[in-house]
Amino acid sequence: MSSPEIIEEGAEAAKATEPKSRKKLILIGAVAGVLLLGGGGGAAFMFSGPSAKAEGAKDAHGGAKDAAKSDGGHGEAADDAGKGAFVDVPAMLVNLRSPDGQARFLKIHFMIVPGDGIAPDGLKEKLPLVLDSFQPFLRELRPEDLSGSAAVFRIKEEMMVRATATLGEGQVKDILIQDLVQQ
Repeated sequence: MSSPEIIEEGAEAAKATEPKSRKKLILIGAVAGVLLLGGGGGAAFMFSGPSAKAEGAKDAHGGAKDAAKSDGGHGEAADDAGKGAFVDVPAMLVNLRSPDGQARFLKIHFMIVPGDGIAPDGLKEKLPLVLDSFQPFLRELRPEDLSGSAAVFRIKEEMMVRATATLGEGQVKDILIQDLVQQ
């Protein structure tokens, strides 16, 4: 074999592999594009989750309410009894006590369940007193106090004790923690 023959064979081999490598590049680019679009759509779904889920739940609940009305109105009294049975407390943001001096925060959103026979409006009027009793407790928490699943139960129990001390026995039935975020 002479050297021109080797060069020609090398050029032919390069031409033969060139279309295959282009097809691979196009295929890899298409797969990457699909993954990026899918990931972006998934992220959009995850970040818009609570409001979309809440609207879906409202629609489902509204459908049940319409069914109760078509049943001669027998289900309406039960539906109205649960309406407004919770006092939604706006999210609170407090500083945490950090041993290293770093700024750490706790964001907590909760609801108060009034005791039996207690009007939610009466609790709403006294809400500033309740929040004032929660502030010292929440500000004394350390980041390690919030670790683990038992932390939510301990915080909930302490908030119940403080709410009962502020409002009186039987005024608060339960405290429902909706959101607890530490930063």
